[in-house]
Order: sequence, then structure tokens, then C-alpha cells
Amino acid sequence: MTETGNRRQIKLGAVLTGVGGPSQFNTWLDPNIPSNASIDINWYIEQARIAEAAKFDLVFIVDSQFITADSPPHYLNRLEPLTLLSALAVTTKNIGLVGTLTTSFNDPFFIARRFGSLDVISGGRAGWNVVTSGDAGTAGNFSLDEHYDYDTRYGRALENVQVAQGLWDSYEDDAFPADRETKVFLDPSKQHTLNHRGEYYHVVGPLNLSRSPQGQPVIFQAGDSEQGRDLGAAIGEGIFTHAPTLEAAQAFYSDIKARAAAKGRNPDHVLIVPGVSVFVGDTDEDAREIERVTQLADGGFEQSLAEFGRAFAWHDFRQYDLDAPFPAETLTYAERGFYTQAAKIVELAVEKKLTLRQVIETTSSPRQGPFVGSAETVANEFERWFEQRGLDGFNIHIGHPDQFARFVDEVLPILRARGLFRTDYEGTTLRENLGLPFVENRYTAAREELEASFADPEEAEQEPLLPAR
Repeated sequence: MTETGNRRQIKLGAVLTGVGGPSQFNTWLDPNIPSNASIDINWYIEQARIAEAAKFDLVFIVDSQFITADSPPHYLNRLEPLTLLSALAVTTKNIGLVGTLTTSFNDPFFIARRFGSLDVISGGRAGWNVVTSGDAGTAGNFSLDEHYDYDTRYGRALENVQVAQGLWDSYEDDAFPADRETKVFLDPSKQHTLNHRGEYYHVVGPLNLSRSPQGQPVIFQAGDSEQGRDLGAAIGEGIFTHAPTLEAAQAFYSDIKARAAAKGRNPDHVLIVPGVSVFVGDTDEDAREIERVTQLADGGFEQSLAEFGRAFAWHDFRQYDLDAPFPAETLTYAERGFYTQAAKIVELAVEKKLTLRQVIETTSSPRQGPFVGSAETVANEFERWFEQRGLDGFNIHIGHPDQFARFVDEVLPILRARGLFRTDYEGTTLRENLGLPFVENRYTAAREELEASFADPEEAEQEPLLPAR
């Protein structure tokens, strides 16, 4: 983890959702946001350059592959993440490029090649957000009658990532001497076939792509179920999550770090970076009013009701009496969708005896977030959550551009003055800037370990094991 002296520093990501993600139905009405922002590569380039100038660690492109007419505006019409990030790779120099790709509907060879290519194109700045697809309807776009169950989804995800990581080691770092004098392009002893045969995948390899300056793309993961947490602890180097309170953040932080340590991993190499919204005003009261007005303008009850069914595999809740008790039996629809999220909603509704209307109002009405206030107040809260081990950084949802500008111009200078955020990038790769170690090629490491085992001085004085030739 990046440190100044002995002090940790905050990591920052920028989540780019163009014309508006979940619960942001009217964000696109802002005249400062192009109405086609979600498919406008120039808009993405501008946002990435702003974030890079501010020394953000990464930009994050979310994705899903199933929509209905009730999906958020950004979801209805947006660019495919890897294509988009490849364009950003050649228009930026330092910022990390992280995109979502599902393991449920992509084979690991395909994933390894695409993210490996982005990593090479960007000079070692790629990151893969591993998801299993919570939108159950996605199965219908990939010739399946129904989505995988939870255990299958996460079993496939773990194996998928492990295969991709194996493929990224197909070539050792010095496998291509490309010596024109000797006419040797490849050292074949440093090309390795994977020959993986697992429960879900059979992959031979090798991957036809050399490694990047950071060794392998950084693995991110987002998931709050038991299976999701275990997956994140097993393979995640960055964990995207949501934390409504500092206490909840601390509990999640401690849980993931402990799970990672139990799996033999260094918990300092698993960075917890929840998604947050930030509102900055001249005073705390001014910021709260900006937050309230923005949430009211961006949302709406009817639209929230239409979108509400997403966690329940897009079950349509408009068919129910709004003032009758919440239909708890609808949880069955979420069994192959966003079950953890849906279960929390149902639990809340049953416990408090809420009607459907009250549930919609509870989940969609304006609510006060923790990172709202004057620049000083926001900086104080960032510092408090960070220093009290609620997180390692923040993934900031970029909504209205005026608020993004105020965060960059007013909050970041305070954090820098306190030594909590960098003044410049630490290196050229995403791993260097996140404080994560370079991933050494497994075959190189094994060979060096073997060579080291024969480097004992006493052994060196013995007769060679094989006759000299």
C-alpha cells in the first residue's frame, strides 16, 4: 500500500456513468452533461483527463448485459468497457483503467486476451472488475434458459480468474529476445502451455500475448454475499463495495481482511474501496441542500418503482397494491439475481411491516450521505473513515460535473496538505500507484527457486551432478 513515510494514503477511483446510473433517471437533463455522454468517447476522455490531472488512481467502467425499458439511462445506451478503455489507454498516461467483465458469460481465454491486450496497450494500467452477473435475464442473451445458481456462479468465477492468471504467465518476461543477428525471436523454453482441466473449464494455452510492465492486470471484485466475500478474499486486490455507515464499513473491512489472511494472503494487498457520492457546498447546510435538491431532481417515485424489480430479476412490482403489505414472497424471483440485496429489502419490509409504497419511498427518497458538507467537512470525513480502518480509499460516483470539480478543486488540496493523498503518481503502472506488488511470472519464480536451492556454497564445491561435456 502506498505510504508517505509510515503513513497510508487514500486511494481514489472515478466511476463514470455518463447520463445516469441507478436511481439517476434525470441526471442527463443537466445541460453540462451531453445527452449522449454514455456513448461519447470525447466525454469519457475529458473525465479521465480531469481525474488523471487530479492524480486519481483509476477510472472505473461498470457494465451489465441485460436491460429493460426501465433500466437507468446510462444502462440503456453505453459503450462496451474494454473497447472504451482501450481508447482511454492511448489518451491518458498514468491513470488506471478498470472495467467490468462477467465470468458467467465469458470464457477465461477470451478474458485473458482482452484484458492482457488492454494492459499491454496502456503500459500496465489495466484492472478487471470480476462479476458473476446479478441480472438474471442476461442468461437469455447467451443461449441459456436460466442463470446459474449462486454456488455455480462463484465456482465458475474463481476458476475463471485462476485460468486467466495462468494464461497471463504463458510467456516469461524475457521470452522474446528478438535478436536480429541470431535470428532468434522467441526463446521457446520461456513459453508455457497451461493445460488446465478443471470443473468448469478446459484450457490448453498458451496465450499469444506477452506480459505487461505490471506483470498481470489488477483484479477487482464486487459482491457482498458469503460467496462474494470469499471470492474477493481469494482473488481480489481491490474490493468495490457499499458502506452506509462507518461502523458497517469497519465490519466489512475487518471481515475481508481476515478472510484474506486466512487464505494465506497479505491483507494489505487487498484494498477496500467502497463507492460513495460526494456533495460539496460553501457550508454544511448549503451542501445538504445541494444533496437534497439533486436527489429529488435526479429521481422520482414512478421511475423508482419501475426500476425496483431489478434486484428481483426484474420482477414487475407495478402489478401490486402500493398500500398493501410488501409482497415478501417475491424474494423467490431473486434466487438467481441480486439475492443478497433483495433479501435485505424483504427483511426490512417484514421487520418494519412496511407497504410496497413505503419500501419504495424508503429506498428511493432523498437520504443524507456521510460525505456531504463544506470542503473541510468532507475532507474530515474522508480522513476519519480512512484512519479508523473503514476503507483504503473511495470510488467516487461522478454525477454532476460541478460537484466533481468542487471535490477536485476544494477537497483534494486539504487531503494533500494533510499528507493523506498523493501530490504525484508513484509510478507508471496501476500496481505501483495502488501500492501493490509486481506479479512475478510463476515459471520464472519456480526456476529461480530451484536454482537458489543449488546455490549453497558447500554444494558448489561438490562434483557436478552431470559429467561435463
